[in-house]
Amino acid sequence: MARSGKKLGAWGAVLPLLGYCAVALGLPVWALIWEGIQSPDPITGVNHFTASNFTTSWHGIYLTGMLSSLRLSLLTAVISAVVGLFAAYAIAQSRGRYLKQAVLTASGVLANFGGIPLAFCFIATIGTGGVFLSWLNAVWPSFQLGTFAGLLVVYPYFMVPLMVLTTLPALDGLRRQWREAAANLGGSAWQYWRYIGGPLLLPSALGGFVLCFGSAFAAYATARALSSGTVPLVTTQIASVLSGNVIANQANLGMALALNTIIVCGLMMAVYLPLRRRSAKWLES
Repeated sequence: MARSGKKLGAWGAVLPLLGYCAVALGLPVWALIWEGIQSPDPITGVNHFTASNFTTSWHGIYLTGMLSSLRLSLLTAVISAVVGLFAAYAIAQSRGRYLKQAVLTASGVLANFGGIPLAFCFIATIGTGGVFLSWLNAVWPSFQLGTFAGLLVVYPYFMVPLMVLTTLPALDGLRRQWREAAANLGGSAWQYWRYIGGPLLLPSALGGFVLCFGSAFAAYATARALSSGTVPLVTTQIASVLSGNVIANQANLGMALALNTIIVCGLMMAVYLPLRRRSAKWLES
């Protein structure tokens, strides 16, 4: 009896959160599905059910935008994961408590420093001409901020701090005694990372990579401000379609594109949650 009451109390505590998720997330997704499967008749203007919106969203320029978004997300996630992992390791090895706290605070701020402010900072620093850009063009002749290569440079600015925040708790959880025990048993540094440190760190590192991928895939304002839509990305295409830049009979195409994006982000969360649970299990043990 007491146990069932405890369960009811737990569900009651989480009920407001479930209600919020249903209203803030469930209703928009339902609206996207409902409008995505409808299209207005060109003569009568009456909506009818069709799969043409989803078919169109996976062909032509929209398929190019999806593939470009996936490629940009994958490349920037790999760069951010590698740089962020080494940065987090350096911070974890630091003995300065205040330095570590300062870096963590800065990472928390910079991980959310995307969008228009970030684009403005890079435009003010590099811009479309100037000494700094001439230095870059000397080693990378085709580099411009408003191109795919430019986004490849800008995105890691807010993704590397995200990777640091994700992996630093796991690195702090690696106990010094484990390394000493491995050394006492004759194990080398490589064998320690191969059989002990690496497997413990892997779920957290993969989780950080997935988060970086999802963050880059969903980014819009930075790409829009830097490229003005010249780089085909699914987020800028959604904004363009919702602004009315569509041909006849494709009024609900933006809904289908947005639903495709939600599906990709949902897959990323489905991969991330088990990794996070596995990482938390190691840290709590």
